[in-house]
Amino acid sequence: MIEVNVKAKIPFLWGKASFEKSSWANVNLIVGPNGSGKTLLAEQIERQFADAGYDINFLRAERQADDNAAAMRTIRENQAVRQKIEDVLSNMFAKAIRFEEAPGGRLVAIVVNKARGVEYNLKQGECHGLKEILTLLVALYGNSSNKKNCLILDEPELHLHPQFQQFFMNEIKKASAAEPKRVFFIITHSPYFIDLNFSEDLLGVVACHVNRAPTSIDSLSDYDEQLFRRFLPRFNTYHKQFFFSDRQIFVEGYTDQQIFTRLLSCVDSKIGSAGTGVIDVGGKDELGVFFKVCSLLGTDGRIITDLDSLFCGKLREEVCADQRTIDFLEAQREKQDGFYASLFTKKELAKKITLEKLIIRLERYLGGVGEFLADVNHSVNPEIDILVEKVKSLYAKYENPENLDTYKTVVLMGVTLERKSLEELLPLPLAASLGQIINLANLIFAAIECSRVYILRRGCIEHYYTQTNVHYMPVSSKDRIFHYEIEYMLDQSSERLKKKYDELLAILNKACS
Repeated sequence: MIEVNVKAKIPFLWGKASFEKSSWANVNLIVGPNGSGKTLLAEQIERQFADAGYDINFLRAERQADDNAAAMRTIRENQAVRQKIEDVLSNMFAKAIRFEEAPGGRLVAIVVNKARGVEYNLKQGECHGLKEILTLLVALYGNSSNKKNCLILDEPELHLHPQFQQFFMNEIKKASAAEPKRVFFIITHSPYFIDLNFSEDLLGVVACHVNRAPTSIDSLSDYDEQLFRRFLPRFNTYHKQFFFSDRQIFVEGYTDQQIFTRLLSCVDSKIGSAGTGVIDVGGKDELGVFFKVCSLLGTDGRIITDLDSLFCGKLREEVCADQRTIDFLEAQREKQDGFYASLFTKKELAKKITLEKLIIRLERYLGGVGEFLADVNHSVNPEIDILVEKVKSLYAKYENPENLDTYKTVVLMGVTLERKSLEELLPLPLAASLGQIINLANLIFAAIECSRVYILRRGCIEHYYTQTNVHYMPVSSKDRIFHYEIEYMLDQSSERLKKKYDELLAILNKACS
């Protein structure tokens, strides 16, 4: 890490808050939405690194003719840089490129298209991308030295194909490894520059936000380092969208992503969904990792997840430890004292009531109801029979099903959907517990929502479908019924979608707000 104390203030964007950071990676990324102050922050970093003895080269997003002229001067004066750029560009474009003296002493780049047997002036005949990469490569290769050097690149992705963006980022990494005294700052909107291979790479990310000071990660615990070491190899270009907006919503799978994306256009106009995207992370455990990354970076990530996330996994662990959830429960303590007295012993009440304790108590209640349902042979209610059949199937398949998140989810869904019928079926003590289960679940959901996590209380996305009747989890034939549902949705107007998917829209409105 490179140690330079930086303190930045932009009052008209951040108010009285300031951004402070002293430990920097060799390659640092400044990311965030438009209007969040990325370039203004970089200007303050530039001044303070200069004060610390660094030679600064700031290549701004508004490239000027002077930038190209300076690049040509470097190529003229430095034969090693000239040869390297000729070799690199020739390999990139499959066209030989050389630099020649023109009349008047100017240096011009000549492109040789061997396939067509023609030569032409780069400035006259080539695309913006080739001119851009030329300027960038000179900034990268032409400023290398054993001195302390700082290269700041504002939007290096301009006019560059994604493959060239990746290539240039790889060149930066190579230069950083070869010259440990150099430090790079990349201001970018492109996921192709989010090149995070190791846990410590996250320490070089500065996240800018609208109307509040930037945030960054100063250190990682051993546990977090191990977590991200396993996670980062699966972190693809699509996932990296959340670096550029605080309004991203993470969901578990592609079906959730498609359904909620279709509904984004129906979000309340007072809330708006501009800048919001729905990202599927590819698994329940990955939701917990994204939650962790957002928490550490200070980005306001939102998560919509299945009901079974309440009973196991990384997301439950992270939400229980989230300060927003803790603060909510502390604020609720006096108001909930009477309710807590019905749930816990005096000894238990003497200690702090945490979200984890509330979930464990909920699980105990659900276990009692589930065990009774497993012994029911037949009821007069066909809906209860479906629930009983699902519970029995779990007992038949697993030795201790009451420990499974699916089991707890099924019972909670049953209590929520069939409370009145269950009250008539269950013995008095268990029937009396149904109200506590509902109240306890509602309190838990409210606490979790404080950390911007929203539970699909009916189970999972399939239970909100309008074209297929789905009973309890797990759901079979997911792909088939999803395509049936999404095809229906694509044919509906916004007004029709609002009526048919009002429950999902209520969740989406919360997540977007």
